[in-house]
Amino acid sequence: MTLTELKYIVAVAREKHFGKGADACHVSQPTLSVAIKKLEEELQVKLFERNANEITVTPLGEEIIRQAQSVLEQADSIREIAKRGKDPLAGALRLGVIYTIGPYLLPDLVRQTIATMPQMPLMLQENFTVKLLEELRNGEIDCAILAEPFPDTNLAIAPLYDEPFMAAVPSAHPLAERASITAEEIKKETMLLLGNGHCFRDHVLEVCPEFARFSSNSDGIRKSFEGSSLETIKHMVAAGMGITLVPRLGVPKEAFAPNGDAKKRGRSKAAAEPPSFIKYLPFTGHIPSRRVVLAWRRSFTRYEAIAALRNAIYACELPGVTRLS
Repeated sequence: MTLTELKYIVAVAREKHFGKGADACHVSQPTLSVAIKKLEEELQVKLFERNANEITVTPLGEEIIRQAQSVLEQADSIREIAKRGKDPLAGALRLGVIYTIGPYLLPDLVRQTIATMPQMPLMLQENFTVKLLEELRNGEIDCAILAEPFPDTNLAIAPLYDEPFMAAVPSAHPLAERASITAEEIKKETMLLLGNGHCFRDHVLEVCPEFARFSSNSDGIRKSFEGSSLETIKHMVAAGMGITLVPRLGVPKEAFAPNGDAKKRGRSKAAAEPPSFIKYLPFTGHIPSRRVVLAWRRSFTRYEAIAALRNAIYACELPGVTRLS
């Protein structure tokens, strides 16, 4: 048995398809199939049930594939230990980030890592929390920046910062004349939500749980609309379709400028979004927020890389958040 054969069976189990598994391993399907058949003959067990439309893992195969995944991780650890002997930060770090953090944290974070750790480039992936947790377990990424809460998967967790939310309202809305807003007041408004799968959607529904019912029936379209990203949602707010919550790092700097400066920036081509279209309001009383953390497998051996990444995150500007140590 070889590490390559173990890699093949793990890929097929993950993809539930021989062709997709071969693509993931960058080999032809016949090459992968022959290798898996050879391994099954060596072990004298059947790892997969091959049906016309799908591939399923046998009960004994599931146990063998779990062990194979562990063996592959240990093999990677040997390589990492060897690299650490030369330079603990040498080599790329595979970092996953959820969609509602990536656009606002990554530009500054990438600049920080290039300046301080050029030998450790970040291989970045944006995805949903559930998908990133799965990729962490499978060893497809090394670490991930997530927002709590998420299912306990026995990962190592380091808190990064607590981030408050702000309300985004159309500039023509009566609430735009206010200096602040309460969580109770937004419950009376048309709320714009992210689609299913976004943890930020759940954060908004924690503040306004009554909006949860609108996504399950056709009448809800009168009170609740969905968008694919926070930036899309902000454009919908600017168009007057409703209001939403935005994490503090997602609020453009122009929103905090004095009115005169904001108007000048609004006329500039460099302005990402004319401040006159959206008013961002802080909350009074109970302030909705989220905790952002860095998660990694406990078996991951590049401790110095994790520490260096945390330091790079702390070196970012991060306006308006509460840093955690």
